[in-house]
Amino acid sequence: MTSWEVVHSATVFIAEEMGVALRRSALSPNIRERADHSCAVVDAEGRIVAQAEHIPVHLGSLRVGVRGILEYLEREGVELREGDVVASNDPYITGTHLNDVTLLSPVMHEGRLVAYVVNKAHHVDVGGPSFGSINPEASTIYEEGLILPPVKLVEGGVLREDVLRIFLANVKAPAVSEGDIKAQVAAERVGVARVKELISRYGLRDVIDGWAASIEYARRLAGSELASWPAGTYNARDRLEVGPGEDDVVEIGAEVSVSRGLVTVRFTDVPRQLQRPLNAVFGVTYAASTFAVRSLMKSEVPVNEGLYSVIDVYAPPGSMLNPSPPAPVSGGNLETSQRVVDVILLALSRAMPDRVPAASSGTMMNVMLGGVDPRTGRTWAYYETVAGGSGARPDGDGVPAVHTNMTNTMNTPIEVAEASYPIVFTAYRIREGSGGNGRHRGGDGVVRAFKVTAPARLSLLASRFRTRPWGLDGGLPGLPARVRVVRRDGRVEELVPFGSFDLQPGDEVIIETPGGGGYGRP
Repeated sequence: MTSWEVVHSATVFIAEEMGVALRRSALSPNIRERADHSCAVVDAEGRIVAQAEHIPVHLGSLRVGVRGILEYLEREGVELREGDVVASNDPYITGTHLNDVTLLSPVMHEGRLVAYVVNKAHHVDVGGPSFGSINPEASTIYEEGLILPPVKLVEGGVLREDVLRIFLANVKAPAVSEGDIKAQVAAERVGVARVKELISRYGLRDVIDGWAASIEYARRLAGSELASWPAGTYNARDRLEVGPGEDDVVEIGAEVSVSRGLVTVRFTDVPRQLQRPLNAVFGVTYAASTFAVRSLMKSEVPVNEGLYSVIDVYAPPGSMLNPSPPAPVSGGNLETSQRVVDVILLALSRAMPDRVPAASSGTMMNVMLGGVDPRTGRTWAYYETVAGGSGARPDGDGVPAVHTNMTNTMNTPIEVAEASYPIVFTAYRIREGSGGNGRHRGGDGVVRAFKVTAPARLSLLASRFRTRPWGLDGGLPGLPARVRVVRRDGRVEELVPFGSFDLQPGDEVIIETPGGGGYGRP
């Protein structure tokens, strides 16, 4: 009998290899350089058995998204066969936002469905009025881009050109989007082939038993870890900017209960859903909650159904953390998810002050840019999240210039961005002194600046402009975010974090991200 650990490790490697295939095949810098994608292997019951640890906001949401897709297919009477690949980006089914296109494929063995492989990748543009499709002014999801319900993109191993043409007709850089979605298809094929090889080598029964044992191991390990946490109910509140005005700030309250090896996170103290793109579909809320809990565990708990089974999350239907269509959701995946992590960590700092760091920068600082490239005559779209500082820890300083919490991507190298788009970078450095002071200092943020060499449209969606990353145990907060445009005639304009702006050749955009909070009295 094959050891379950062998099956588990091999399955995790399959998910990792899928990610490598996807990243190396993609055309957009967002996937190729920033690795804004995630991959997983799922058993026939729809349970996550292994995930490659790529993007935190994708990890927990894949559990919700896989279930959503399978329920949709069953409801619509769609049967999956050998060689099929289903694609969807509907946030209310797949669990994040429109930019994240999810692909799911069945794995068949002797005519029987035995597993699924799934990947999710952030496409730089999926339509809508804004370059990058993250529209800071959207009041409904219809202003954010094309909604693709679960549909067979590949049927019986043959790419459906009709479905692909519909998708590409809605995006601003179709050649790039086509390359990215075909890279996702390639990753699916790698995953299916590797799972079949695993079964061929160890036998179907040992593989299925190994997956079940892996899930049970993660459940017991996570439960044992949580049983060592101080039992009790802990509350916290934090603020999130949701619009450009001074009063466009809401409060998010969390109640975190620890009891008998289980954690329950309840968001009963949150606003109703908004007509602004800061709503987070439940998949995002779940992903952020499970990330926050797992990040405080000392044990290396496998990311599968076993871990998820000991964390229960509730957000009221119709709230900004569990909205209903047609509420816009593009920024909930980005900014609201960060604040969900912040408020859960703040609550748990009451229970474990020796383990929880101060607040990190708390924003992904989403920059969307596009126009027509005079070098090629083609429309281009650029998306970037800019790093900030991590919060100081009970035993050390925070880390400067790092993507934190729900983003976890890399940056787009300046050389790649300049070669791909009509922009020239003028600064990329640490924002000295932006971390909060304390016995241990918060990590510093980043200064990233560029000029456009052709007319372009800039959109910003970010937070921590009017609120600051909090410190702990007397530590001071980090500096807030700031974005300016220096026009080519020398005029300086302060930009609000929710808006779109026209740029002319020679205009310079200067982005300053928040530093993390400090820990302990200075």
